[in-house]
Amino acid sequence: MVNIYLAQAGARVYSALLGPPEDQMTQTHGLPCWYELSAGDIAAAQAFYSAILNWTVTDSGTPGMDYRIASAGQAMVAGMMQAEAGQPLAWTTYFAVNDCDATAAQATSLGATVAMPPADIPDTGRFAVLIDPQGATFGLLQPLPGGMGGAFDQQKTGHGNWHEIVTADPQKALEFYSALFGWTPSREVQMGPDMLYRIFACNGLDIGGTFAPNPPAPAWWKVYFGAPSTKASQTAVPAAGGRVLHGPDEVPGGNYTLQIEDPQGVRLALTGPA
Repeated sequence: MVNIYLAQAGARVYSALLGPPEDQMTQTHGLPCWYELSAGDIAAAQAFYSAILNWTVTDSGTPGMDYRIASAGQAMVAGMMQAEAGQPLAWTTYFAVNDCDATAAQATSLGATVAMPPADIPDTGRFAVLIDPQGATFGLLQPLPGGMGGAFDQQKTGHGNWHEIVTADPQKALEFYSALFGWTPSREVQMGPDMLYRIFACNGLDIGGTFAPNPPAPAWWKVYFGAPSTKASQTAVPAAGGRVLHGPDEVPGGNYTLQIEDPQGVRLALTGPA
């Protein structure tokens, strides 16, 4: 499971969460803080994401397991692991919390299911993996004192820039995560006649949105990684073996988004200038 691999990655993951001293910031409850890929072929995943995001991927150095760390420049931004038999291939987003046990307990009281109960990561902190009331998987991470790192940075390419909860009932999703993380509604954008896009914020910072898919689909979390050019990515993704699903599409604020699927069928998106 994703959580077992994260727990074993130890000190290298802790370094990723803290980042270099100049990038450290005070931990903020509810902010995205780590991204982790469960891949069917970890070597193929490394090749693909290195090609499209210019990541440098290295082994975590954890004995007895293959857990790899992706870096954008000097900042560690994501982990990669080989999925176990029957485990969905997907990106999991982890959110920083002040108290992992209390937040996990609160989540269950709000209707979530615990996929992995709170557990310690040596030299790192405490984490849990949950499934929200509508079926989307997400993670909690309580780093040790010292702050959280730069995996989520809306100003940098190769980092997490945006997040979406795709769900049949966006209002219920916002109620759940607002109660859990203190998120607040920011604004609503009508995206065509049939889709209302609701943007949410953490401590005043817009970090993502939610909408109801048409046709209906299972709930899931989507991560958007920053790209230097979505037009260039439109060519780079299929060249590396992936598939462009939609875009580039201009979004409010002047950036563009590109919906993609990696060579193993994992969906995500890229965002940045044209």
